[in-house]
Amino acid sequence: MIAQANKRLDPAQTGLEAGKLETDLRKRVIGQDEAIQQIIEIYQTDLVGMSSPGRPIGTFLFLGPTGSGKTRTVEAAAESLMGDARAVIKIDCAEFQHSHEIAKLIGSPPGYLGHRETHPLLSQEVLNQYHTEELKLSFVLFDEIEKASDALWNLLLGILDKATLTLGDNRRVDFSRALIFMTSNLGAAEMNSIMRPNLGFAAGERERQWAAGVTDDQLNDKISRAGVEAARHKFTPEFMNRIDKTVVFRPLGEPELRKILDLELTMVQHRLLSSANSAPFVFSLTSEASDFLLREGTDLKYGARHLKRAIQRNLVHPLSNLMATGQVRGGDLIRVEFDSTFRALAFFKEAEDMPAYAMARMVDTSIASPQGVHAAFASVPPPRTANARSTRR
Repeated sequence: MIAQANKRLDPAQTGLEAGKLETDLRKRVIGQDEAIQQIIEIYQTDLVGMSSPGRPIGTFLFLGPTGSGKTRTVEAAAESLMGDARAVIKIDCAEFQHSHEIAKLIGSPPGYLGHRETHPLLSQEVLNQYHTEELKLSFVLFDEIEKASDALWNLLLGILDKATLTLGDNRRVDFSRALIFMTSNLGAAEMNSIMRPNLGFAAGERERQWAAGVTDDQLNDKISRAGVEAARHKFTPEFMNRIDKTVVFRPLGEPELRKILDLELTMVQHRLLSSANSAPFVFSLTSEASDFLLREGTDLKYGARHLKRAIQRNLVHPLSNLMATGQVRGGDLIRVEFDSTFRALAFFKEAEDMPAYAMARMVDTSIASPQGVHAAFASVPPPRTANARSTRR
């Protein structure tokens, strides 16, 4: 006898593995929740074996201004699943603006000069190089797809539709275990013009828009329409119809850039811990120092890339000089403040000879392996002498 049930099910729930990926991506990618959600949906569909047969696992078109996180999202997904952000096979489409340059991707046909010396960039060996016993997955990124020639777009039609690429020597490459991403800056100018009042430190503009009856949802709809319309004008209908998910990355505002600043500072700390040329130490920034970096790194045109340059210029380079001259040593705690007189960051040694466990407690390990952090701290030298100068309390 069949037991009767009238229980409502929740299709919005996420499985355990996909849930772990979503949590990790939200730590690594700031302000682009729609892109994360689309990746999670495709990944979970594949996990249960419901991906379309004879096609790539998923095909994505990421649209948006430079510095909004399109490439970073792909790298973060690879880092979360494969353990390495470099597990992305990246094709720079600016190198394929002429049809004859397609030979670099698929190799020259037999009989052409240099046929045997040509190694195609998209062979099966290249595609499978990051596969493991647990996870057979390839990440392929076509960066700035709008700069490619029509020949590359036509080549992509077969990959997106049949998961197959024929090389110059007639070998076939199977893309059925690949996630294919394409990025483009199409429509970026229109998106920035829509979002401009909400970018940077233009205080009060969002409130004025709310007062005028313009909501965040309406702004997002305008931005999405601008990006999609620009793509439809550039690409053919048959190309657009083969893309599973088209995601428009909104320009980053001050709240998102502040979160990205915290994330980037954490990554700088991890680099200091994993550097083979120095003993690990930790640093902390005052709120004024963080605000200074945010002001220096806020640019409407370049997004988060300008913020990274500001961190490199104002924090990483001075710290490198302090390390090279021996002013900073393993076990130190460095306090970074903002010097209003010189309009620059100032560095102070707040403590010396800190034990590894004390430093480990100060480091955010949510986006890195705690084992790796503790391994780095294992190289902290013992206290220099009992009479060594120390500013510890």
